[in-house]
Amino acid sequence: MNQERLLKVILSPHVSEKATVGTEKLNSYVFRVVASATKPEIKDAIEHLFNAKVKSVRIVNVRSKTKIFRGIEGKKKGWKKAYVTLQADQKLDIIGAQ
Repeated sequence: MNQERLLKVILSPHVSEKATVGTEKLNSYVFRVVASATKPEIKDAIEHLFNAKVKSVRIVNVRSKTKIFRGIEGKKKGWKKAYVTLQADQKLDIIGAQ
């Protein structure tokens, strides 16, 4: 796989309450990824960037939302997120990686 592509696939970690609970209980991490990313690309990118063994990858397309502010209708962009589960003996230091 192309080294440049692997560096561009992962955009940022997604930090939320649900993501934190998944990290503590299931050893699962959530990342915002490029819209054209595939499961094998995400797996290779995580293994390359963090030197960790990936057990599984799940992808979710977050739909765009319509918002109304003071009578003006707007739209939030949709994006893609990946749930990455690591093997039992692996950990990621996301805070230090940013």
